Amino acid sequence: MFKIGWFSTGRDRAACELLKVVYESIKNKKIKNSTICFVFSNRERGESKFSDEFFKVVNGLNIPLICSSSRKFKPDMRKKALNEEKEGNSKLIKEWRSLYDEVIMRKIKPYPVDIILLAGYMLILGEKFCQRYKIINLHPSAPGGPKGTWQEVIWQLIEKKATKTGVMMHLVTPLLDAGPPLTYCKFSIRGERFNPLWEKMEKKLKDKSLKQIKKEEGEKESLFKAIREEEVKREMPLIVNTLKFLAEGKIKLNEIKKTKPIRLNL
Repeated sequence: MFKIGWFSTGRDRAACELLKVVYESIKNKKIKNSTICFVFSNRERGESKFSDEFFKVVNGLNIPLICSSSRKFKPDMRKKALNEEKEGNSKLIKEWRSLYDEVIMRKIKPYPVDIILLAGYMLILGEKFCQRYKIINLHPSAPGGPKGTWQEVIWQLIEKKATKTGVMMHLVTPLLDAGPPLTYCKFSIRGERFNPLWEKMEKKLKDKSLKQIKKEEGEKESLFKAIREEEVKREMPLIVNTLKFLAEGKIKLNEIKKTKPIRLNL
C-alpha cells in the first residue's frame, strides 16, 4: 500500500476539490493500492470559513484530520520573525519554523507515510522536516518559471508579457520552489482567448502601473482570471497522474535527480 500524507492550509474551494478528486481516484483504482493516511492543516477550526469548509470535507471522507495553528504558535516570536524577514533577516523565522515543524512531526508520527503531498500548504518547511520525509509540492508554473504563490506567479507572468506557462509537481527542499521537478505540463497564454485580454491589459498600462491595476482589480482582473482558470484545469489531473506514477513505481524519488521530469499533455 502506497501511503500518502496530505498537507493543506485549506484556504480556498480548490483545496476541497483537489482532495476530493484524489480521494475518488484512489477509490476508483485510477491511483492503485494507495491511501491517504491523514490530512494536516496549519489552521484550526474557527480561523477561516474556507478552512472550516475544508475540514468538513476531510471529515466527510473519514480521513484523520490533524490541526495545529501556525498563527497561535509562539505568536510574539512569529510576528517579530516575519517583520525581520521583511527587512532581509531570515534567522529568526527559520528558528520559528524549525520549532513549529517539531510540533508537526510529533503530531504525524503515528501515521507512517511514503510521501507527503503539499496541496495549497502556505508555509515553507524547514531543513530537518525535508530530510525526514519525502515531500512533493504542486507549483503553478513550469520548470524554470516564476516562484511564489499562484497569485504572485500570475502577476509575474503578466509583468514579463509571457507567452507560455505551466504547472508542475516537484520535490520539496528548504529553498522555496527550488526542488527538482517530477512532472509538469505547459500551455500557451496567447491566441484566440488570450490576445484580446493582453490588448486590454496594454491599454490599461498606458494610464496605470501594474501595481495600481493589481491593487484596484486584484484577482478579478480579466487576464489574471483567464490564466488562473487554465492553471486550475491542469492542477488536478497533474496531481492524480503524479501520484499514480509514484504508486506504480514509474517515478522513483531516490533517482529523481538523475532522471528527466515527465511532461504531460493536459
